[in-house]
Amino acid sequence: MVAQRLSSSSSSRPSVLPTPNSAAAYSSSNRVPFNFNFLPHPIHPIRLCIGSTNHRRLSVSRLTASALPSIDSDDSAGASGKKPLLEVKDLKAVIAETGQEILKGVNLVVNEGEVHAIMGKNGSGKSTFSKVLVGHPHYEVTGGSVIFKGENLLDMEPEDRSLAGLFMSFQSPVEIPGVSNSDFLNMAYNARRRKLGLPELGPIEFYAYLFPKLELVNMKSDFLNRNVNEGFSGGERKRNEILQLAVLEADLSVLDEIDSGLDVDALQDVAKAVNGLLTPKKSVLMVTHYRRLLEFIKPAFVHIMEDGRIIKTGDIEIVSLLEKEGYKAMSTS
Repeated sequence: MVAQRLSSSSSSRPSVLPTPNSAAAYSSSNRVPFNFNFLPHPIHPIRLCIGSTNHRRLSVSRLTASALPSIDSDDSAGASGKKPLLEVKDLKAVIAETGQEILKGVNLVVNEGEVHAIMGKNGSGKSTFSKVLVGHPHYEVTGGSVIFKGENLLDMEPEDRSLAGLFMSFQSPVEIPGVSNSDFLNMAYNARRRKLGLPELGPIEFYAYLFPKLELVNMKSDFLNRNVNEGFSGGERKRNEILQLAVLEADLSVLDEIDSGLDVDALQDVAKAVNGLLTPKKSVLMVTHYRRLLEFIKPAFVHIMEDGRIIKTGDIEIVSLLEKEGYKAMSTS
């Protein structure tokens, strides 16, 4: 794979987007240098391994078929009648640089059409678990297995996990100077269509597909001309993340503290968009500290994580017990 420099000109597009080759490629900064020799977060659509662009004009009658189908692996279903989407068994992981163990045997099953939430104290392993799922190079898996849609997720590169239908919304989305939101979303969406064996959408067809997504996230169309996350407020960044999710139509959305830094109005908009994307086939896994988010996006299952393991699973009533008695009650109950 050859990394190409992205031009700030709206008329030019890269034939291949870069991917970092090692953990050293990652930066603590939230701003990506103009030469795009690295990208801080692996799952963002900019790492989608975009190939050569070959826009194909589709007739207006085919615009309604623009939505992406899921990539199905088999027809097996669990006892609940729902098909397993994500199966995590005894997952263990360490910090790659130091060898410190963070995940010490995580077990979790997310079926199609389910909403799950993970809660826990700082340092319990919540965010690490999310990052391990999407292939963040700061972490090394030392044991266990992760099956996503019947395939071994741990054998996939980060960009392949994204193309397969896994999306992660980060706490601190990156800035990408010189790349407009419209170009970014267009390239990412067409990359996923190619993965699904579908023809790419040309500009007119793509905008017809995109504008309802903008309305879903309560964003104005002039937002598309702005560079990705550059000069965005915290709320705008979170909305932009959810817009990416809406465009890519991921099968499993991992939302890492999307409520962080949002006022009530912004949180309601984000939650409304996420709820609008839920289908019997698509699932959400939320990581949060607060009940507030769970009042807007209601989970069927709440998991409590402590010391790198999920120690308790239940419904929303667990959160009431947590608020009343704290995490200590979770450990002893």
